Amino acid sequence: MSAAIPTPSSTANPVVLPQEILLAEPRGFCAGVDRAIEIVERALAKFGAPIYVRHEIVHNTYVVNDLKTKGAIFIEDLNDVPPGATLIFSAHGVSRAVQDEAVARGFQIFDATCPLVTKVHVEVAKLHKEGYEFIMIGHKGHPEVEGTMGQLDRGIHLVEDVADVARVQPLQTAKLAVVTQTTLSMDDAAEVAAAIKARFPQVREPKQQDICYATQNRQDAVKVMSPQVDVLIVVGSPTSSNSNRLREVALKLGTASYMVDSAEELQSEWFEGRQRVGLTAGASAPEILVRQVIDRIKALGAVSVRKMAGIEETVKFPLPKGLRLGQTPDL
Repeated sequence: MSAAIPTPSSTANPVVLPQEILLAEPRGFCAGVDRAIEIVERALAKFGAPIYVRHEIVHNTYVVNDLKTKGAIFIEDLNDVPPGATLIFSAHGVSRAVQDEAVARGFQIFDATCPLVTKVHVEVAKLHKEGYEFIMIGHKGHPEVEGTMGQLDRGIHLVEDVADVARVQPLQTAKLAVVTQTTLSMDDAAEVAAAIKARFPQVREPKQQDICYATQNRQDAVKVMSPQVDVLIVVGSPTSSNSNRLREVALKLGTASYMVDSAEELQSEWFEGRQRVGLTAGASAPEILVRQVIDRIKALGAVSVRKMAGIEETVKFPLPKGLRLGQTPDL
């Protein structure tokens, strides 16, 4: 249960309360998340409820619950999808086995996989045909990692940290390539990549880094913000990889940092003695949650909100064929 917000009459001794909120820029939804949510909403509008979605469309509780109320049903097992239903793959991507099973069952399929994740899948498939094995930097059990590793039956090895690099045993090293989960800490991934390069000097690295632009931009903003604030709040769900990384970036810079799924999770003691509060949001967290957090911090005493200067993101990804209203889907 959230702690009550103190008022001057309820505190025995006066404490310093927040005066200013500094908003990170950019924050919140990225193009891949915008696209994934729009795919579900367009499918609901065009075909009606229910629409089935394999895994949470994005890792945010508010977003998932909102889509549930509109008629989306989130499943993990394709056995839970009735024949002839419309099925959407989440933004994290799926394995080849899941794709093949969905096609074999005859579902109407729309793929909401982030195009930047799809780019990694395409690279893996291309290099595999050329005889490459892969080392993937990522978090075990994350659906994006499972989807990318599931593009191949064999020859892809997961490493989470430098210690794993020392233990990995590819069958050959003449053709070895690195791929990366798109939502990692840039600094942590760079450290692991350097260890891979040191052990396997001939390893093929991506032409462009796999960590996505939105992850990089949000982490860069936190790096700039952290020295300017007394505490940092990250809006994001516990399952959101990129949101967790934002909190970790601030902590490594010595800034007290907390992650909340909603304004109700804020604890008043986090703000005692801290005048300037930094606020950001993971790439799957909607702006409405940020506004609710601002309102709650204002109730603690903050009187001003200031937006940091930052990169303006203009990336937009196209929708799959068949989801433009008025367009007949490709079947």
